[in-house]
Amino acid sequence: MSPLRRGEHRVTVDGAHRRVQDAGAPAVLLDVREQDEWDAGHAPGAVHTPLSRLAAGAALPDAARERALVVICRSGTRSRQAAELLAGGDTGRGAGRGAGRGAGPVDVVGGMKAWAAAGLPVVDAHGNPGSIA
Repeated sequence: MSPLRRGEHRVTVDGAHRRVQDAGAPAVLLDVREQDEWDAGHAPGAVHTPLSRLAAGAALPDAARERALVVICRSGTRSRQAAELLAGGDTGRGAGRGAGRGAGPVDVVGGMKAWAAAGLPVVDAHGNPGSIA
């Protein structure tokens, strides 16, 4: 059985935005899309690690370790896979991957497409207005 039950640990873009803006203990927005997608447009302040790297055993970047994670991709499929992988807590491959601050990782329903559609900011690799590839 999957570590995340159906519908559990999923948030809307509004919920994701609130979590990463929380003044007390902001979560990290972890973008798991591939490099070309990230370069075209991502949320300001997000941390990037492609799902392909996580699945290969890459550790989370320092900025995302021991922090609550909100995982996002283009439409929500890869972020769900990444959240399940991170919730598994494989200690040999970067444990603590998403279990920071007592909460497991959550994924964003609708991904960056929904983020942009909600009018939330998207920037490209140079900090200019971006697009969702």
